[in-house]
Amino acid sequence: MKLGRGLWRALTTIAAFFGFALLYLPLFAVAVYSFNAAERGLLWTGFSVRWYLDLFADPETNRRALEIREVAVNTLMLGGASTLIATVLGTLLALGMHFPWPTSVSRVLESIVDIPAVAPDITFAAVLVMAFNVLRRVVDHWFEPSMTTMIIGHVTFEIAFVTLIVRSRLIAIGPTLSEAAMDLYASPWIHFRRVTLPLLWPAIVGGAMLAFTLSLNDFVISFFTSGPRSVTLPLYVYQSQMRGVRTDLFAISTLLLIGVAVSIVLLERLTRWRHN
Repeated sequence: MKLGRGLWRALTTIAAFFGFALLYLPLFAVAVYSFNAAERGLLWTGFSVRWYLDLFADPETNRRALEIREVAVNTLMLGGASTLIATVLGTLLALGMHFPWPTSVSRVLESIVDIPAVAPDITFAAVLVMAFNVLRRVVDHWFEPSMTTMIIGHVTFEIAFVTLIVRSRLIAIGPTLSEAAMDLYASPWIHFRRVTLPLLWPAIVGGAMLAFTLSLNDFVISFFTSGPRSVTLPLYVYQSQMRGVRTDLFAISTLLLIGVAVSIVLLERLTRWRHN
């Protein structure tokens, strides 16, 4: 019996290390090769911080640095704007779905929310292209491929994930605390601000983090909705792949990874502080 437990513990430990290796070894490789002296490719020719210095070089003398900065700014703008909108709308949608709707209506609402989360990206992108084509005939120039259409496209699938996370939290909380607040004559606004919102805060932050990550990683929907001046990092890497990925892309990717990691730590600390 003890031998069986020991073997099971060893197997689970090995599986855990293997899973973490699959998750983090590619990120570690990107960080390592960002210090490669070679301009292109994966052949290690020596250690250099040149590519990090080039990212902050004078754009008048280094056109490449200006391009990468614009790509990074577009990526962060798209992720930040779509995350903010999707978090607000997704939270409101979760609160609306939590009302005591009839069972048939509740099932329809759940299906509507689930579809964007499980639909293939290519199908969703094609639908967005068709929708923007129709809207351009009604409202000229407003829905041309640009950062605006990219934000709309990202919001449409991010809302589903935020809603699912926040609604799961609402179900876990249950009606007990809400009923206690109403028994103490709390107004609807006080009830929401002092009871519901603090309890939902971890789920809202979690949904926002997931939405931001999905936006940073997205390629298909960005590819179908982007314009000539709204290229993001995934699109830029794809375009560079034809000529061989340059090392400065590893550098900017590493900086974005560090920024996201720091943001996650800060948000986690903020969530714990508000929860306590």
